[in-house]
Amino acid sequence: MAHFLGEFECKLDTKGRMVLPAGLKKQMPEVEREGLVINRGLEAHLVIYPRKEWDRIMEELSRLNTFERKTREFVRKFMRGATELTLDAANRVLVPKPLLEYAGIDGEVVLASQFNKIEMWAKDAYDAQWDDEGDDFAALAEEVMGNLNKRLDG
Repeated sequence: MAHFLGEFECKLDTKGRMVLPAGLKKQMPEVEREGLVINRGLEAHLVIYPRKEWDRIMEELSRLNTFERKTREFVRKFMRGATELTLDAANRVLVPKPLLEYAGIDGEVVLASQFNKIEMWAKDAYDAQWDDEGDDFAALAEEVMGNLNKRLDG
């Protein structure tokens, strides 16, 4: 499983196309052959998955009990707008307009690596997350990671 690294600022052209940054493309050599999948994130952003990672997630989702209402609702919402992306000759991908509208993206974007996927944010929305960071990050780190050794040992 690939673990991506880096943040990349990009611009969409008027048709909704984005050049995949060279530094990111280098981290996924299979992208030209296998493609990518993009869909809605859990917040107002988009998520780009390498095809193999998307297939792994689909395999996990296929094991869920679809006789349960909450499962069906989750799968519907998770899959909504999922679209395969392919690189053109200029290393661009065309991001579907409904997904851009969902994420409030209309020009500048930030691609933020997150383990095995890439989050795609409107630049202003991404930057706004860090405006009041201050001690909040330290408190969040303590809450999320503070008891890591106890969880691993116990």
